[in-house]
Amino acid sequence: MLSSYYTVKKETANEFIVQKSRFIGYVKRTDTEDAAQEFIQQIKKKHHDATHNCSAYMIGENNQVQKANDDGEPSGTAGVPILEVLKKRDLKDTVIVVTRYFGGIKLGAGGLIRAYGNAASRAIETAGVVERRLMNGFSITVDYPLLGKLENELRNSEHVLDSIQYLEKVEFIVFVRDGFEENFLDWITNLTSDTAKVTEKGTAYVEIDV
Repeated sequence: MLSSYYTVKKETANEFIVQKSRFIGYVKRTDTEDAAQEFIQQIKKKHHDATHNCSAYMIGENNQVQKANDDGEPSGTAGVPILEVLKKRDLKDTVIVVTRYFGGIKLGAGGLIRAYGNAASRAIETAGVVERRLMNGFSITVDYPLLGKLENELRNSEHVLDSIQYLEKVEFIVFVRDGFEENFLDWITNLTSDTAKVTEKGTAYVEIDV
């Protein structure tokens, strides 16, 4: 598993006009090629009356699945520019579909490349990007007098405070970057004067806004 990678935060769309042609960029996180194709077909069905529904996706830890489709636009002027945006941003498990309604003015090869690349970039910016980090989870249980101090320290640290549960005692769920576990445990021991109960919760991907 990758220690970290980038992908889009949410499914979204962005629309703009170029020389009277309407471009709508759709983006979604998909972790399989089947899911990417399903999304593409969904957008094609939604915009069945559009002139073109061009697409690209990049899937897999090593970007082993990369596909681009011009959907009737001149070869290399639509799908490839969309894919190049994904490569430049290094966004894994991401599919983009750009719908075009022709406005009557031809854009030329250069204009098409710019328009489709711009549509992909706008969709990504609207969706937002996250870094998914593989981190180690810990449960930290302390008495209530330590609540304020520990919460403040955790929120101002490089660690990710996932949740706080207010039970008989206070339980913090915290995620720590791989390789920093020992330092984290020493830090917690010092902060709590060795009164905290610490339990490992396993590894998970944690999403951090970029």
